[in-house]
Amino acid sequence: MTGPLRAGFIGGGFMAAVHTRASRAARGHPAALASSTPERGAQAARDLGVERSEPDAHSLATAGDLDVVHVCSPNRLHTEHTLAALAAGAHVICEKPLATTAADAEHLVRAAREADRVAAVPFVYRYHPMARQARALVADGQLGTVLTLDAAYLQDWLLDPDDTNWRADPEAGGASRAFADIGSHLCDLVEFVSGQRIHRLTARIRTVFGRRADTEVTNEDTAALLVELGNGALGTLLVSQLAPGRKNSLTLELHGTRQSARFEQERPEELWIGRREGSQLLLRDPATAAPDSARMSVLPPGHALGYQDAFTAFVTDVYSAVQGGHPEGMPTFADGLRAARLTEAVLASAAQHGAWIETAPETSPETSPVTEDRT
Repeated sequence: MTGPLRAGFIGGGFMAAVHTRASRAARGHPAALASSTPERGAQAARDLGVERSEPDAHSLATAGDLDVVHVCSPNRLHTEHTLAALAAGAHVICEKPLATTAADAEHLVRAAREADRVAAVPFVYRYHPMARQARALVADGQLGTVLTLDAAYLQDWLLDPDDTNWRADPEAGGASRAFADIGSHLCDLVEFVSGQRIHRLTARIRTVFGRRADTEVTNEDTAALLVELGNGALGTLLVSQLAPGRKNSLTLELHGTRQSARFEQERPEELWIGRREGSQLLLRDPATAAPDSARMSVLPPGHALGYQDAFTAFVTDVYSAVQGGHPEGMPTFADGLRAARLTEAVLASAAQHGAWIETAPETSPETSPVTEDRT
């Protein structure tokens, strides 16, 4: 395949804007866009500098001249839109959650495999260089054995009862909101950096506002988890979309037998290294970083990299894979399926008043969570 990849985008909102910017920066060609109506699609295409608009998602997915389709539509439509794009021969980047049920996510994993297409999910926090640096420290044994972890993903954009969004409607967003939307990112980063699967979990969730505007709300505003990793490490995870002052505060702190490491997404140029005798603030520097971290450092030290840069690095990896490359650590539909299974495990635990749920350690569609009541 030669020349820029021709990219299509289903959706015209915030995430479509992020995807189109990343596509252009990754040397793709934003060729087509469709939104919820032909008029909105045409306006979004003009606003985002996309070559043309299509009247609807089906027309875009089956256009035939697109190499890759970015699915940025509401969650309930991910399965339909992704299957259409795969059937038309396109590679697919599908926003998370990959699907609103693990069964649908399994279907998409199989469909992508049968179509022999690159299929990726933007768990983009993997693409911060200092998150990769933390992963390298764990893998190299510099932290020692990971004993505990403390992680959180906090936002405040749904703090007030009048705040609303289609994600708050379970018909559009799915049975889980806060965990499926941002908790999935948190769990992906926990497993990616630690190199360990979440082996079992216990969870409590809370829906603070049962109604937002004219919509009855049943999916959760907050979630709190206790997790056990495959090596026995214990961790706490807190997820909230009602944390005043927190805009996009994803943090991960790992405590090993030798050192600790803390990554904060809102301070992406730094990695805190904790020691019993003296701690260190490690700043991003590709000259001294681990190779996989240095690969993400496309600017020299002192030239800050942030969220959009991480997203661009992700899309660059996907486009490389489409063209035959094998980028390290690219999140695929299998990782999207893993997130869907963890989401269902959280909901199952909460429904059983915090019962321990064992999570499937692998991403094979043949496995599923099993309840273990330890009370």
